Amino acid sequence: MTSFKGTLEKRKAESTLQVLFKVSRLLNEQALATLNKGRATNKRYRPSHMAIYPHLSLEGTRITTLAARMEISKQAVGQVVEELEQMGLVRRVPDPSDGRAKLVKFTAAGREGMLRGLGLLETIEQELAIALGEKQIQNMGRTLRKVLSHLEG
Repeated sequence: MTSFKGTLEKRKAESTLQVLFKVSRLLNEQALATLNKGRATNKRYRPSHMAIYPHLSLEGTRITTLAARMEISKQAVGQVVEELEQMGLVRRVPDPSDGRAKLVKFTAAGREGMLRGLGLLETIEQELAIALGEKQIQNMGRTLRKVLSHLEG
């Protein structure tokens, strides 16, 4: 058993993508902790709230589209959207292309929150540049953008 555990841990440590997943999780936790500082318990951001943001367009997105993009149920997305509505960050509006459907859109507070969140990410990136060197962070950014382009293409 110890041999298996040692082999597994070694492979995880050597896997670039495993390290990337862990870095992503830790950065997300750090950002959430900063965003939640001083917030009331019922107004705290959760990872599920942040997971929806990249899939939500400024023009609005249907819950069915969000569910498909996130590969989770419409009910799960609906619950997260409801929580974000209660926080005043999104709202549901009629879809102009189909009166029966609703679009989830950012409120003004939600858009401001997005900008604040992006500012926080920039601050974390600057801290990393100080710790690791500006060139390292720039190279990582270029590499990740290439990876993203490849995966999206």
